[in-house]
Amino acid sequence: MSNFRTAESVSPKHPDKICDQISDAILDVYLTGDKKTRAGVDVAGGHGQVFVTGEVTSLTKKVDIEGIVKRLAGDVKVIENIASQSPEIARGVDIGGAGDQGIMIGYACSETPELLPLETVLSRRLCQAIYDKWPYDGKTQVTLDSDVIVSIVASFQNAAKNELSDFVKSWLDNEPLAKQSDKLTLHINPAGDWEIGGFTADAGLTGRKLIVDNYGPRIPIGGGAFSGKDPSKVDRSAAYMARKVAIDYLRQRSAKEVSVRLAYAIGYDQPLEASVIIDGQQEEVTGYDLSPNGIIKYLDLQRPIYEQTAKWGHFGHKEYSWEANQTVN
Repeated sequence: MSNFRTAESVSPKHPDKICDQISDAILDVYLTGDKKTRAGVDVAGGHGQVFVTGEVTSLTKKVDIEGIVKRLAGDVKVIENIASQSPEIARGVDIGGAGDQGIMIGYACSETPELLPLETVLSRRLCQAIYDKWPYDGKTQVTLDSDVIVSIVASFQNAAKNELSDFVKSWLDNEPLAKQSDKLTLHINPAGDWEIGGFTADAGLTGRKLIVDNYGPRIPIGGGAFSGKDPSKVDRSAAYMARKVAIDYLRQRSAKEVSVRLAYAIGYDQPLEASVIIDGQQEEVTGYDLSPNGIIKYLDLQRPIYEQTAKWGHFGHKEYSWEANQTVN
């Protein structure tokens, strides 16, 4: 019986990822000067122009947005349109409530050292390996039948098909998680070699790679995008906390798979749902402060740490506090 699973990864030079990084780099600078910054920064870019918009309320007044954009996107025209956070939203956050309604999903499994789905890890690892050699715009995609790789797609700017094909084959031989099917097919630069990439070839937008940012297409996602949002916005902070809770339950129960759901209402500080599904059995999450302020404090989120998260997905990296093996107070 076949059990097909597919996931993709994109390089940091993909247009959407450039926009994510710009949003989070701007957030980081604001947080450096004021850890209580409220921000929701969105970026759209392409073909020589980048538009930065959104809301920021911060004691940090001087941020070189144009300099940040050009560092990440090159010599482009920058259009800025930043306003303050709506006072009607602020009044709910000021009392410790969530910055918006939403449902956040956390997930962990025992398939990989990253505690992520195998297809997601393989596509990311391959993309990272190729990017180390060809640091340009690119994508990878891995399809499994159970835990065996049956097809790979790799498209990378400035990488000749033959060289890229040889690189992928070498990676397969040396990647410890890669089991190859006898009928493995490789699709390397399937539309032909290409040299025009990034914002020159395509437009990008903050938050358009949500599945790549999360757990891959096998796992549902609930809330909105992460990048550009300060941690008072539960789209980001509660998603990180849901991942932490999932990891904790996975380890404590020696489980194979754990899913966590947290749901919030704007202006309220406690979740409307806090449930965990452990190997198919659902129960209530207990033992955590799941208020926005409690999450921010526990995971130490009011720091300039976010540009890095926008490069290779927000989960499965041991340096992040929501991945750490600390215990609940």
